[in-house]
Amino acid sequence: MRDIEAVFFDFDGTLLDREASLVKFIEEQYERFKPELNKVDKQLYIKRFIELDARGYVWKDKVYSKLLIEMNIAGVTWQELLEDYITNFKHYCTGFQNLHDVLGELKQMGLKMGMISNGKTHFQMANIKALGIEGYFDTILISEAEGLRKPDSRIFQKGLDVLAVSASRSIFVGDHPENDVAASKRVGMMGIWKRDDYWYSAEADYTIEDLSELLKIVPKGAFLQDRIKGT
Repeated sequence: MRDIEAVFFDFDGTLLDREASLVKFIEEQYERFKPELNKVDKQLYIKRFIELDARGYVWKDKVYSKLLIEMNIAGVTWQELLEDYITNFKHYCTGFQNLHDVLGELKQMGLKMGMISNGKTHFQMANIKALGIEGYFDTILISEAEGLRKPDSRIFQKGLDVLAVSASRSIFVGDHPENDVAASKRVGMMGIWKRDDYWYSAEADYTIEDLSELLKIVPKGAFLQDRIKGT
């Protein structure tokens, strides 16, 4: 049986509790811009922002532009709100339970560590640093900088190449059934789904609720890959 050599992670929704972070940020942003926003109900503002955000798949220039038009908000521009988002979101970043303990344990096991995230480079790096987890990783690939986005297999292959590991000895952990789980499995990695109730299911090798479950999966991961491939 071969040992697992590397563990790769998605960021948003996998290491970063983006939903909790976003709600905290929007609540405080409303308060910061209250003189301009006070004619709009706070909970309505938060609810509509989250809807337009589409789980982070819509960049905030479009979100704020539409929000201001829909709610007939004057006295502040979408550019000002966007700048506030870029500058301050990092202060509200919240990691999932056991984040540091698990990353530390995996590092102590001698595993190589990688992160592959879709997003804007400087914004994502600021959030990663805000969680204090940058130092755990041997490589961090962000789609804007790489010119590639998940589920493109080339960004996964680049991560494998940078760490000089084979796909069959690597694990990918993510919350998106297609962009993370299915895409990583297509290049030969073990795909682990960190369950997100937004999605009904994922065709994953393992499904976890908590990051701590990885500590039991990694030691038997290579055995599962061998069994799947019939080796």
